[in-house]
Amino acid sequence: MLLDAAAALVVIGVFWLPSIAGAPAPWLIVVGVAAAVVAGAAMQTRRRHPRLSAAAAAAATIVAGVLEVTQDPMLAAAWCLYPVALARGDRSRALVVGLVIATAAAMTIGMPVAGPDDTVQRLVIAAAALSVAWLAGVAVGRQIDAAVAVERAQARERAARLQLDVARDVHDVVGHALGVIGAEAGVIRALPDADERELRDALTDIEGHARNALEEMQVLVGSLRTDPAVAAPSAGAAATGGGLGRLPALIDATRSAGVDVASRIAVPPSVDEATGMVATRIVQEALGNVVRHAPGAACTVELGQDGDVLVVRVRDDGPGMPNLAAGGFGLTGMRERARLVGGTVEWRNRPGRGFEVEARLPSAGAR
Repeated sequence: MLLDAAAALVVIGVFWLPSIAGAPAPWLIVVGVAAAVVAGAAMQTRRRHPRLSAAAAAAATIVAGVLEVTQDPMLAAAWCLYPVALARGDRSRALVVGLVIATAAAMTIGMPVAGPDDTVQRLVIAAAALSVAWLAGVAVGRQIDAAVAVERAQARERAARLQLDVARDVHDVVGHALGVIGAEAGVIRALPDADERELRDALTDIEGHARNALEEMQVLVGSLRTDPAVAAPSAGAAATGGGLGRLPALIDATRSAGVDVASRIAVPPSVDEATGMVATRIVQEALGNVVRHAPGAACTVELGQDGDVLVVRVRDDGPGMPNLAAGGFGLTGMRERARLVGGTVEWRNRPGRGFEVEARLPSAGAR
């Protein structure tokens, strides 16, 4: 607002007041003052009413120019034209052309007084002022539009990443828990002479798995209340506390579902939290697949270091996977998680019988 007021004072003081003061008739002074007030007011309201302000400033300048009570080469109108071009871009081109034509017509009417040379000079200056204001507004407007488009694209990308991360976590948490619960229920049903204590213990295990899954889901849902713009990738996994410390519990839960699990786990001290969470989720999904697709199979979980890389392997002696290329949500989620920390995941059918998942995850220092 201060800049607009200062510009109005300069334009009115330099180009309007001297001509008004030299007007030969009182009525010309009145008209000149009124036109100057309109032009000055338009320059100060250009941000709130850009098109109306540009039209008012141009009309006041043209009328005053015909009556020779201003020497303004359309600077007031150009000042008001800038926000129009800023907001409307190329769509405001017609307004610029119209203003130039109207200015030329008005100056042609006043040519007998001003003379042809002075008229042409003023017309060139007016056209230049209007063109510069329009070009500047269009250029800045395009920059703003491009910045807004980039910001919106980044927001959509962040939302998509968050949605994908949540989908992976929901699949891992719910899928693993339901798989284990279903397998344990099947084990109970297969026990013909189970006594009350065995049934109670089995039901207690099922209750514990269900409660743990519910707690993880509650934490995950709570994490969705954070701003997606600042949520880091794999924020859902972090919120549900999926670190390497949970591996023993995951293995025990899989054993209680009737799977014979052997483990050889050596956690290197250099593994950072993000890599540990990804490794745990990969083991969780791999064990869940054994429970769902190879019930009664035996499997081995191996975790160790190979140079700067954390290697995770889960093998089973089940029937294997008929269509390796198809994969599934769980296997695809493993690969996506590994990519978050710069790692890879491969899966294959073992020679003879069985299925194997292998993940190679670089430590923080190797990334």
